[in-house]
Amino acid sequence: MSSGSEETAPTAPTDQAETVFGDSLPKARRFAELLADDGVRRGLIGPREVPRLWERHLINCAVVEELIPEGAHVVDVGSGAGLPGLVLGLLRPDIRMVLLEPLLRRTVFLNEAVELLELPNVEVRRGRAEEVRGDLLADFVTARAVAPLPRLAGWALPLLRKGGSLLALKGEQAEAELAAAEKDVSKLRPCVCDVIRVGHGRVEPATTVVRVTVTSEGGPPPRGGKKKRGRKR
Repeated sequence: MSSGSEETAPTAPTDQAETVFGDSLPKARRFAELLADDGVRRGLIGPREVPRLWERHLINCAVVEELIPEGAHVVDVGSGAGLPGLVLGLLRPDIRMVLLEPLLRRTVFLNEAVELLELPNVEVRRGRAEEVRGDLLADFVTARAVAPLPRLAGWALPLLRKGGSLLALKGEQAEAELAAAEKDVSKLRPCVCDVIRVGHGRVEPATTVVRVTVTSEGGPPPRGGKKKRGRKR
């Protein structure tokens, strides 16, 4: 464990955090402590991010739950340190959340976090999105700081049911990124794209999300035209 220095101590939850997390705040606080300690030591987040964990990371991810209806099945692609997938899972015990992450050291951390926080609705799977085509089928795919939009859509859209949406957390250039990528994204699977901001009245600034909603059944077949199971490594 860390020495408890100020550099690795997260700030106390803000009033915004209390508003956003509500009854889930104790678990969110424990997750913040875990990120600030083990997350930094294992290289999942940088030490400079610790003082702004709440506003820049946890709250920013949590408000995306506004877009997810009760009982939804969600896959978080490239889950990394659990942002946004684990945050959404602890905030919303009614949803089924799969944290999909290819790197072993990250899945070890995520499994430890899920066990520590007692999140029976959250499952950690080691693998890449292209490896679970035909195996996972979700209502939503979430992602944050994973890849440029065309590449991310190529991974995410095959995992979605008709009417399902990719929710990609983006920054100030979201509109420009979508404008440049929309034509390529639409070639992957018929879809409707928009940029929305969530958390109005609860957080400042609001979180920017590029939403890509598929409008057709099915998607590109798995490689070889056969159902492809996740690879055990």
